[in-house]
Amino acid sequence: MSLVVPGPGSQPAFTYAPVGGTREPGAPPDGYRAVRERRRVGGTEADLEAAAAFVLGFGMQRALGLDPVAVSPVAVEGLTVVLTAGVGPLRLRAPTRVVYVVDEPDRRGFAYGTLPGHPESGEELFLVERTAEGVVAEVRAFSRPAWGLLRAAGPAGRLAQRLAARRYLAACARACAAARGSRTGE
Repeated sequence: MSLVVPGPGSQPAFTYAPVGGTREPGAPPDGYRAVRERRRVGGTEADLEAAAAFVLGFGMQRALGLDPVAVSPVAVEGLTVVLTAGVGPLRLRAPTRVVYVVDEPDRRGFAYGTLPGHPESGEELFLVERTAEGVVAEVRAFSRPAWGLLRAAGPAGRLAQRLAARRYLAACARACAAARGSRTGE
């Protein structure tokens, strides 16, 4: 069985509002929970470039064992990305669409929002930026369970999302360290 990724002419509606709500930190929309995790991943221009390539190429998702199925290897606005995990009848499919891409000299990343069929409803931002403390990766999200089983998980579901965000950031830090090692011949 193959997985069909919808093209631009068949875009289903997002399962939440406001779309683009992760652009600025702040309180989540009513009824949603927020996650915001940050981690220093480097300090140089090369670290920013390595982190940006990792984030925009869905490296964070792959590092958690997800397989992002899309028609582009990098995040572009409007791109449908179906995150898959598992095998056979237990294969989870979580459809998303890239809401916006951040492409500024000191900030790079993207946010995607959930589509019908995703186990959560909400939006998640994956960002790297140069700050006074160095190159910092950030995951910012608001969500709520879309499936009854997840609603029943209560606080355990929120903890799982926070832990996933921390794992995304750890993977980005490892990718930057690996890129540094390859630049220095280590």
